[in-house]
Amino acid sequence: MNYELTKGRFAPSPTGRMHLGNVFSALLSWLSAKSKGGKWLLRIEDIDPQRSKQQYADQIMADLEWLGLTWDEGPYYQSERNDIYEEYLEKLRQQNLLYLSYKTRAERLAVSAPQDAPYPCPPPNGRGENTGGLNQGRGASCLRVSDEIITYTDLHYGEQRIDIKKEIGDFIVRRRDGAWAYQLAVVVDDALMGVTEVVRGRDLLQSAGQQIYLGNLLGFPRMEYAHLPLLCNEAGQRLSKRDKSMDLGQLREHYSAEEIIGHLAVLAHLIDIKEKPCLDSQARFCIKPADLIPLFDWNKVPLQDVIL
Repeated sequence: MNYELTKGRFAPSPTGRMHLGNVFSALLSWLSAKSKGGKWLLRIEDIDPQRSKQQYADQIMADLEWLGLTWDEGPYYQSERNDIYEEYLEKLRQQNLLYLSYKTRAERLAVSAPQDAPYPCPPPNGRGENTGGLNQGRGASCLRVSDEIITYTDLHYGEQRIDIKKEIGDFIVRRRDGAWAYQLAVVVDDALMGVTEVVRGRDLLQSAGQQIYLGNLLGFPRMEYAHLPLLCNEAGQRLSKRDKSMDLGQLREHYSAEEIIGHLAVLAHLIDIKEKPCLDSQARFCIKPADLIPLFDWNKVPLQDVIL
């Protein structure tokens, strides 16, 4: 694997239409990689069999192309990589790091990026559940963590310190129904695809500690992380796919791609204008992603969340 070239990625889950917050993350990830002369890959994280749909993946790709956020590699689909995940689960089992749990209360969420909080496993119950973790309908495979402090320097938020055992605890790597947990799949994929830089929302700051910890166990090189302020609705809540007025289906009916990119560029402080244009105002700023590459600087991006 060649890690000399900067390689970023965008890894959406095909569970609905992208919203403005997703595009904000995609844009800054794209700009960060391109400003360093690097590449940007697209990975479709469709490991949730109940919610993932190909029609949503197709919409995501069509929206990215419409916005001018084209990818250099991919799309890769996690649903096609089961044998690879099996191989690395076996590596953990051979290190005696897995046990089966029948008491997990967060299995449904474990296949998704753990915004705001990790999804821990309960500890083994002392009845011989330390049986390796190859799922055959017997229980969820949980990773046993050690008492370790993970530190890393976020490209935007600076020094981070995560006490894995106290702040996170043991966590799911595979559900009892066989679905792969987000943490295992994303760590394996980022390493094998040569990703060197992960850009995403600040609600995943702590998740980076889990991924570094798991990557260390599997012998993967450490990558860089850059977390972003969140785009929030008027109630101060992180945008989600429930905010229909901010999804690309609605936005494309009223605004051009250049208007949406321009709006996000202003929110990211990449463009300094006295009166901030809003998508619902007449003062709209239009720009293409490629024209923002020379303007990109992490020092410009705000640290505080942005209320729309």
